[in-house]
Amino acid sequence: MQQNLVRCFIALELSREAIEDIEELQKLIKKKNLFYGKFTEPENLHLTLKFLGEISEEKVEEVKKKLEEIKFGSFEVSLGEVGTFINRYNSILWIKLNGKGIWDLQEMIDKKLEGLGFAKEERFMSHITIARMKKITSKIEFLEYVKNIKPRKIKFQVGDFVFKKSELKSEGPVYGDIQRYELE
Repeated sequence: MQQNLVRCFIALELSREAIEDIEELQKLIKKKNLFYGKFTEPENLHLTLKFLGEISEEKVEEVKKKLEEIKFGSFEVSLGEVGTFINRYNSILWIKLNGKGIWDLQEMIDKKLEGLGFAKEERFMSHITIARMKKITSKIEFLEYVKNIKPRKIKFQVGDFVFKKSELKSEGPVYGDIQRYELE
């Protein structure tokens, strides 16, 4: 019997103001024509706290129960600097999300899910993917431009986190909420 697998992750969603600011940055960057690729759609902008991969529906229920046990207070975050991860296969343009609460919440999620067989995040970096790049036209010019981008330091309160599913489609991923968890 074929078991249905669900591609899942746990995320922080952004305030409307933060999303609008990122959209403005994307427009400015797009005008420069420094790379070929795809900008992240506004409805898909988020910070991934933990990627779980493809898991069974039974495991989804176990994760939901474990996440319900998390007791954590709301906290303030702010948009930070813009940067890149560039390699041969998967280059991305990102904006950092700053705030101590992010790291503490991510660590708590890690600890809760370890008992279900999920590995600890060894390389967590608090970043929001704003574009996936296939080809950079001039690497030197692009890196210099990115280094000089100064986003507004938008601050907002994080009052929840979300267990999400992701369906990969030809036009891009489609995300849906499995469950939302309020912070105290």
